[in-house]
Amino acid sequence: MTGWLLDWSLRNRLFVLLAALLLLLWGGYATTRMPVDVFPDLTAPTVTLMSEAHGMAPMEVEQLVTFPIEAAMNGAPGVRRVRSTTGVGFAVINVEFTWGTDIYQARQIVAEKLQLARSALPQDLPSPILTPISSVMGEILFIALRSDRHDGMSLKTTADWTLRRRLLAVPGVAEVISIGGDTKQYQVEIRPERLAAHELSLNDVIEAVRASNTNASAGFLTAGGQEYLIQGLGRARQIEDLAQTAVPARQGPVLLKHLANIRIAPAHKRGTGSHNGRPAVIIGIQKQPAVNTLDLTDRLERTLADIQAALPEGMRIERDIFRQADFIAVAVANLRQALRDGALLVVLIVAVFLLSVPATLITLVALPLSLIAAMLAMSISGATLNTMTLGGLAIALGALVDDAIIVVENIVRRLRERARQASPASVEETVLSASREILDSIVYATLIIMLVFVPLFFLSGIEGRLLQPLGFAYVAAIAASLLVAVTITPALSSFLLPRSHTVTDARESRVALGLKRYYGAWMVWVLPRWRWMLAASCGVLIAALIALAMTGRSFLPEFNEGSLTISVVTLPGTSLEQSDQIGQMAEKIILQLPETAATARRTGRAELDPHAQAVYASEIDVR
Repeated sequence: MTGWLLDWSLRNRLFVLLAALLLLLWGGYATTRMPVDVFPDLTAPTVTLMSEAHGMAPMEVEQLVTFPIEAAMNGAPGVRRVRSTTGVGFAVINVEFTWGTDIYQARQIVAEKLQLARSALPQDLPSPILTPISSVMGEILFIALRSDRHDGMSLKTTADWTLRRRLLAVPGVAEVISIGGDTKQYQVEIRPERLAAHELSLNDVIEAVRASNTNASAGFLTAGGQEYLIQGLGRARQIEDLAQTAVPARQGPVLLKHLANIRIAPAHKRGTGSHNGRPAVIIGIQKQPAVNTLDLTDRLERTLADIQAALPEGMRIERDIFRQADFIAVAVANLRQALRDGALLVVLIVAVFLLSVPATLITLVALPLSLIAAMLAMSISGATLNTMTLGGLAIALGALVDDAIIVVENIVRRLRERARQASPASVEETVLSASREILDSIVYATLIIMLVFVPLFFLSGIEGRLLQPLGFAYVAAIAASLLVAVTITPALSSFLLPRSHTVTDARESRVALGLKRYYGAWMVWVLPRWRWMLAASCGVLIAALIALAMTGRSFLPEFNEGSLTISVVTLPGTSLEQSDQIGQMAEKIILQLPETAATARRTGRAELDPHAQAVYASEIDVR
């Protein structure tokens, strides 16, 4: 197969070179469109259920909410395991499916099972909800809304009704969760003595308020050729609307304002937030899986700039807390720098040893073509540019020119011999025969190198999801380098090498000649002492195995993201107010460090937040 490909490439040299140019253009365009992320998608297909049970103790929530839902989910098609977290007034159930399950099919299965479980749940509780689809690296941005002029209620209202809705409209955003501030609430404080005087119960008042706080449609009225919509407007828009609610009583209807005190006040909360030690609303933005983090962050930044321009005077959006795109940009830049430095090193070494501009150029063509071909293969397969795929390309970089160097060196040697012959063969025949001589060797050597990475493709679970992209990138690049050496390298050699000084002058570089001389002398000394060399090699191998056994182990190395999260956990049972004070003290200490640029603290949990953190715990993000 490779022999036929070699023959065909030399017969159609111009077509092969044109195809290589088109590959560079197409691959370069596809590379710029590839999603960029920190890691490959490490999230097993997981559907998260949230259930709010305000006021219920953890034991009650577990027995009445968590257990019935878990029982319904266990045994569902494709479910691998069900994990849950239960706290005061909430339950979070994670239904994990086998790898490869379509996430939308998984959500449909969970929704069907949830319908069966609802009959076993308390009727007075809100229905459990499915949280949006996200990923393990989904939190891409934390921002803070703060003001020195507005109270916590104004901040929370703006965060929930302006920022959240605008940010959810950005394509690629899965969820926006805010914590901190005060939720605006109409509060009706019943006066028991007034209820007793009118012989009313608390349920009578609740039903009256619930029934009156609705709009009713009464059809249409046609008159004078016009049609009028008849509607009863009962929904409360202000305190006075609630105050005029009529509560049925034996002696006649009683207005709500005569039975209770009505006011606007903050709702009971289970979480607080602060930025740099000052009260604020902390907003976390989660992305959907397989969304380009860098592109989404740019869209969010533009949206936040537009929102900031329309906010009331004094309100500020602080964006200095956490930005995953910064870490991705630094990681990708470092790997690209490594690729650049490696490529320059390869260029230098090849130029020194071959001592020929045409031979060096022919050899180095394998670098961009192999890298672009590998990225194109990753793009077609749906992979992302991340630390693992770029790492695989960096590992392969030094080996990408191996096959091309061998082919070019043998072609140069045969062309020199041809120049000394009285009746030489044609250039094409010489290049073809020289390439055929080493064809089997480079094919077998490349296949052996590729086989080393094959075990990575048999890894399962999160290890496979993490390491398979590295192996795929490496194998794709090495396979592309072999294809280049068999097709493009001979075609270019037939054009550029016959008239080069390397062939006509038959000269070698001094570096190559010096290495040959020293290597020959070394072989003369080593070969009679092969037993000693074998023993020394075994000793080095044993020492390496001992060092490997003593080396520490971790699943992933430490990453310097430029930010960290500090958890402050107090004793269970600590109130939110006390936990908030302790969090403020910790935040104040952290801000005194000269290296600290900004902090954001989240104490407790937000409404419908799957991050099940108790009120006695705080998380401080430090940048």
